[in-house]
Amino acid sequence: MIRKCLAVALAMLSVAAVLNGCTNALTSDIDIDSQAAPGFQVSAYNTYSWLAAAQILNDPDGQWEPRGFDADAQIQFLINRELRKHGTTEVSANPDLFVAYIAGVDMEALDLDEDAESELDMMKSSPQGALMILLIDARNGRAVWGALATGDVEGRRNEEEARARLDFAVTQMLARLPSA
Repeated sequence: MIRKCLAVALAMLSVAAVLNGCTNALTSDIDIDSQAAPGFQVSAYNTYSWLAAAQILNDPDGQWEPRGFDADAQIQFLINRELRKHGTTEVSANPDLFVAYIAGVDMEALDLDEDAESELDMMKSSPQGALMILLIDARNGRAVWGALATGDVEGRRNEEEARARLDFAVTQMLARLPSA
């Protein structure tokens, strides 16, 4: 019986390692930064309400967002989920915090890359994306916390990959919320 349990546990660890490797490869280009106002603790706030959401796209060929995938709805769902984990509740009136985010994608961004043969810097296509989340104190209208996720954007990702990348970014961003 113990051998059987060990075999199952080893198999589960192997599967987890493979899945973790896939997730890391899928999200390894995503960089996260955050900043909080002095003394800010999310635990001091009980409620929040949505203030604004915006998406800025430079994607003339429609490559970034998979067909039928609503990135705005997914981002809001993920932010709501993570804020609930921190003990805050969404309300329709008189919130302690306002939440805003902006997502931007530029599929035509260019970058310099050294050509291996000529050793000259050459222009190359380097699509970029960013997601910023901002928390604003409803009493005084001042930003108390913000986070920024940036990463490379590859066109033609499937819906599952797009969801996984957004989930990673939002989860990692809001994991940086200071709490008591």
